[in-house]
Amino acid sequence: MESNVVLTMRGITMTFPGVKALDHVDLTLRKGEIMALMGENGAGKSTLIKCLTGINAFEAGEIHVEGIDGPVVNHSTLDAQKKGISTVYQEVNLCPNLSVAENLFIGREPKTKLGTIDWKTMVAKSEKIMDSLDIKIDVTQNLEEYSLALQQMIAIARAVDMECKVLILDEPTSSLDDHEVEKLFTLMRQLKEKGVAIVFVTHFLEQVYAVCDRITVLRNGKLVGEYPIEELPRVRLVAAMMGKDFDDLAAVKTEQAKDFSKEPLFIDAKGLSHKGKIKPFDLQIHKGEVVGLTGLLGSGRSELARVIYGADKNQTGELKVAGKEVKINAPIDAMNLGMGLLPDDRKAEGIIGDLSVRENIILALQAKRGIFKLLPMSKQIEIADKYIELLQIKTANRETLIKQLSGGNQQKVILARWLATDPEFLILDEPTRGIDVGTKTEIQKLVIQLAEEGKSLIFISSEIEEMLRTCSKLVVLRDGEKVGEITDNLTQEHVMQAIAGGGTNE
Repeated sequence: MESNVVLTMRGITMTFPGVKALDHVDLTLRKGEIMALMGENGAGKSTLIKCLTGINAFEAGEIHVEGIDGPVVNHSTLDAQKKGISTVYQEVNLCPNLSVAENLFIGREPKTKLGTIDWKTMVAKSEKIMDSLDIKIDVTQNLEEYSLALQQMIAIARAVDMECKVLILDEPTSSLDDHEVEKLFTLMRQLKEKGVAIVFVTHFLEQVYAVCDRITVLRNGKLVGEYPIEELPRVRLVAAMMGKDFDDLAAVKTEQAKDFSKEPLFIDAKGLSHKGKIKPFDLQIHKGEVVGLTGLLGSGRSELARVIYGADKNQTGELKVAGKEVKINAPIDAMNLGMGLLPDDRKAEGIIGDLSVRENIILALQAKRGIFKLLPMSKQIEIADKYIELLQIKTANRETLIKQLSGGNQQKVILARWLATDPEFLILDEPTRGIDVGTKTEIQKLVIQLAEEGKSLIFISSEIEEMLRTCSKLVVLRDGEKVGEITDNLTQEHVMQAIAGGGTNE
């Protein structure tokens, strides 16, 4: 190994059933550097980390760690920790009902001669660890007494005290506010000075350029490249993550955009926010308008939509629907205002697998009517048959369990569920993800048709081409903040420049 290299991974390959999750991926990490591991969801970041930390068994490739002869294979996270590799996850996996000191030394408590826990030594050592990282807290207090940011720092302190050479921080900032993030960065810089090598997994572009020395980009399970931070401006990073060749981006939409400013407003949001996820934003959507939310995964697209719909309650601001100020305390309030939400995770939040296609289609309509006003079976059949025909849902019959359908057809069933409520406003979050090209085109055509009928829509997609085909306005999000709107010059290049925040690192 090179003199200052602490970790190398070479040719790491791993296959899940039918999917090559990692395809000959390399990674190099040096002492005292902070490296960002970047890529869209599904790029292979978590899988690569799990191969390193012993959670996943990989099929091919080698891992080498400084100070250990020959290739390393970890069989558990404990195995990895013994070799100096520690991971701190987004969800702090410590014990909230134990003290800070107990959490720092859990599983390795100092003992007295009688074999009992030496509390005095444990507290003294804990205070020393905290002081060395400039964290001023009472280590005898329970962990739950402290903020999430402090809990994360305590988890990092524990990892560092276990003499880690490599510290992996997996999305550590996603629940922190700006002040807490800065504290974490100070701690990361201190560790860097002490020679600890840090892998920083994040969706936040700003944070990468604030704290990292180098960027490794993965896409579809393959290594795109390793770059010194100064050689990869934001816009190139976005292009690398999304797989776009920046030189031949072409405009898709050529027809003249309609001017919606003369149409009545259906959604008028002012200063809406949700703590830790979405900073205050304004958004206007006119009748018959399709507004796209764009930005990298983790930029806050889904969260913004959920705040409007009431799936996440807004902490500030006001919302007008069709000219009237409303309070949406729960999704049923939104439904009663003529709103619908097709969530991005259809398995977790959309389909109910053990119900039939018919039952899944009538679910939202039945919820609006209430539990005591059951839809007659004849009406249920009529509605189900209408949308199976309209959306060309491929199913043996309306009583087939939805879990037996393909992903694309499940998506159509969820779409049918909302169309059956005849919504005035529909939020479609990644409606075409993971479905075939033919079905994608059908859904895009349907979006345009619904808009022509005067319905207002929010459309969220990771595919810029799709947004350009269906949307009249794009709202750009970055790091939980609305940073701009694009109504003209809707081209891929313009949109990606906006997502990246210009072509520089400034």
